[in-house]
Amino acid sequence: MEYIELKKENIDDNHICCALGAKQYEGAVNEKKSWLKDRMADGLVFYRLNERAKVFIEYLPAEKAWVPISAPNFMFINCLWVSGRYKNNGHAKHLLDKCAADAKARGMDGIVHIVGKKKLPYLSDKQFFEHMGFTLQDEAEPYFQLMSLTWNEHAAPPVFKKQVKSYFVNDEGITIFYTAQCPFAVGVLEDLKKLTEKKGLHFQAHRLSSKEKAQTSPAIWTTFSVFYNGEFLTHEIMSVNKFEKLLNKLN
Repeated sequence: MEYIELKKENIDDNHICCALGAKQYEGAVNEKKSWLKDRMADGLVFYRLNERAKVFIEYLPAEKAWVPISAPNFMFINCLWVSGRYKNNGHAKHLLDKCAADAKARGMDGIVHIVGKKKLPYLSDKQFFEHMGFTLQDEAEPYFQLMSLTWNEHAAPPVFKKQVKSYFVNDEGITIFYTAQCPFAVGVLEDLKKLTEKKGLHFQAHRLSSKEKAQTSPAIWTTFSVFYNGEFLTHEIMSVNKFEKLLNKLN
């Protein structure tokens, strides 16, 4: 199988694996491409299978990552995704090996990634990373875990920043924090807003538009996190129907 690296020069002419063929997400995909191009100046790499498939890895230096962690001199994996018929063909290992080789070439101490305690939508499979030698470094409620693969035994262990341990936002109703990193997050917001207000609940969305805002966010999963009356509810990007069922349980 052939892999390609997307760069500023070719990204506009290539798909980025997300929302393939979904017309309603075209605008969100373009926002994601713009976000990626801006991050490439910070050392972001987007590497994927040269097929019309969801097989890719996206990573960048942790100091530049849009997540509230402290992991100096580590590489942070934003996303590692292998789906459908491409699973169990060695793609995930190849993509991870690519990231490790790149991190070592840059003189870094290791790789860090956020997973879930159990299998959850939009979070990586913890067992795969354990199999690849990653170890648990830190945890945050209700189910987030920070894992790392470290080849420098003297490196400081990566940790979540203190503000995410409380998981409280001083807002009523539904509050969503998000970035343009995921087309699905951007694409679903307006529909969720309409539904929430129809239910008589206050709705507000905070777009994290800079690395600084993301790193000081109360949300660990800055791509998309939902709070209800100040408390963390879910990181899952839901369909309108599924979100309505969730709201019905709250009222």
